[in-house]
Amino acid sequence: MSSGAIIDVSEELAEARVSPLHRQLGAIMALLTFFDGYDTFNPSYVIHYVMGPWGLAPGQAGLLVSSGLIGFLIGAAAHGLVADRYGRRVTLLGGLWITSAFTLATPIFGDSFGSFCLLRIFTGLGLGVLLPLATTYINELAPRRLANTFSLWGVALGWAAGGTFAGIVGVFLTPTFGWQVLYWVGALSIPLTIVLHFILPESVKFLAARGRIEEIKALLSRLRPERADVYADAPLEVHPAPVRKNSIFALLAPGYRRKTLTIWSAAFLSLFCIFGLTGWIPTVMMQRGETFAASFGFGALMQVMSFVGGLTCGHLADRRGVSRGVLSTWWAIGGFAVLALIPFNVQVVNIVSVAAAGFFIIGAQFVLNNFTAASYETNVRATGVGMMLSVGRVGAILGPFVAGELQQIFHGPTAMFLAIGAAALVAACAIGSLAADRLGSLDPLEASALHG
Repeated sequence: MSSGAIIDVSEELAEARVSPLHRQLGAIMALLTFFDGYDTFNPSYVIHYVMGPWGLAPGQAGLLVSSGLIGFLIGAAAHGLVADRYGRRVTLLGGLWITSAFTLATPIFGDSFGSFCLLRIFTGLGLGVLLPLATTYINELAPRRLANTFSLWGVALGWAAGGTFAGIVGVFLTPTFGWQVLYWVGALSIPLTIVLHFILPESVKFLAARGRIEEIKALLSRLRPERADVYADAPLEVHPAPVRKNSIFALLAPGYRRKTLTIWSAAFLSLFCIFGLTGWIPTVMMQRGETFAASFGFGALMQVMSFVGGLTCGHLADRRGVSRGVLSTWWAIGGFAVLALIPFNVQVVNIVSVAAAGFFIIGAQFVLNNFTAASYETNVRATGVGMMLSVGRVGAILGPFVAGELQQIFHGPTAMFLAIGAAALVAACAIGSLAADRLGSLDPLEASALHG
C-alpha cells in the first residue's frame, strides 16, 4: 500500500502479525482475568469453614457463592454503557479498583453470613467489569486469523489460572491461616491496578469509533511497527460510530434479535452449570469419600482443564471458520460427563467426569464470550458482551443455590448432577439452532470483518 492510500483501521488490526505490544496487552488482560477467576471461585473454598460455625443450610451456603454474582450481574449490565461511551481503559481501571478494595475489606469485616454476602455483592460490581470488558478489549485487538485463539490466551488463560490458584490457596493455606487468607492473597490486585494506570492504552477500535486520529496512529505504530512510516503520512479511514443512547435495545433490533436471545439463553444455561458445579464440587466430593486435599483439588482440576478445553475449542473454531457447531458439541459432551457421575461413584470416574466438565462446559463458555464480542458492532460490542454475561450471571446466581436446595431436598447430589447435565444439553441445542437462521449462520469472524 502506498503512503498516499487511505488506510482502513479495522483491516490494519485484522491483518496484523502478533507484535510485542499484542503480547503485552494480552498479558495485561490475562492478569486482569486472573484476579477475576481467582475471586470468582474462592467462595467455594469458604463453604467448608463457615457452614458449621455460621449455622448455614445448604441453600444458604450456596448463597455464599451466588452473592458475588449478584453484584457481577449489575456490573456486567451497567459497565457496557460506560465503556461504549467513555472508553475501555477508564472502565477497566474502575472495575479493578472496586474489586481490589472490597476484596481487601472481606477478611476484615466479613465475619458473619450477612456481612460476607454484602461485601461479596460489592466485590461483584467490579468483577462484572473485568471479564466482559477484557473480552471486548482483546477481541478488538486480535488479528482476524487468530481471533479465538488469541482471545483465549489473553482472557481464558488468566481466568482459568486464577480459578486454579484459588484451589491451591484453598488446599495449602486455608488449613493454617483460615478462609480469610483467600482474600488477603486476592488483595494483591492492588499493585497491578496502580501499574495499569501508567501502561494500559485505550482500545484502537474505540478510538476509531470516536475519530481520535493521532492517538490511533501512535497506537497502530506500536502494534505494527513495520508500518509506522506509512501511518505517519497516510490518511486513516475510521468510520466513526454514533454513540447509541439505547444500546441495550439495539441488541434486540431485528438484525440482532434472534442471535441475542439465543446467546443469552446459552449463557444462562452454561453459567448455571459452571457455578452450580464449581460452587459445590469440593464439598460434594468430600461427601463422596474423597480426602480434604483431593476434594479441594477437584476445583483446581476443573480450572486447568477449562483452559485446555477452551483453547482446543477456539483452535477448532478458527480452523473451521465457524463456532456454533463446536460450541454445541462441547456442551453436549460436557453434559453427558456430568450425568456419568450419577450411576458411578469411584475415584477414576469422579476425576474423568470432573475434568471433562471443565474441559467442555467451561471451555465452551470462553469461546462463547468471544463469539458474542465478534457478533456486534464496535459501538455496542461492550454492551453486547456485558449483557450476555449479565443474563448468564442470573444462571450463575441460581446454580449454587439450586444445587444446594436439590441436595437438601433429595439428600444427596444426584438431582444436582441431573439438573446440571440436562442444562448443558439444552445449551448445546440452543446454540446449535442458530445454524438455520440467516444471522445465526453468519460466522463471528465474518461479522467482525463486516462490522469492524
